[in-house]
Amino acid sequence: MPCLGTFFGISFYMYFRDHAPPHVHAEYQGDEAEIDIATAEFLEGNLPPAAARRAKSWVRDHHEMLVATWNQMNPSQERK
Repeated sequence: MPCLGTFFGISFYMYFRDHAPPHVHAEYQGDEAEIDIATAEFLEGNLPPAAARRAKSWVRDHHEMLVATWNQMNPSQERK
């Protein structure tokens, strides 16, 4: 599970051959969440409110890179 980036202490990861929908895993001070790449909404888990806002912003700002990475890591579920 490569780390895609860190933003204000929030680390973002993506798994190889992960389940749909395309998403990233965000970790912050022991809290974890899955964030949908297309909508930047939480699918599962929680982060503190300020970290949640920052995580959603990071996902929106890195949308193209995240889609490309998802397509490389999960070729059977390629998305645009």
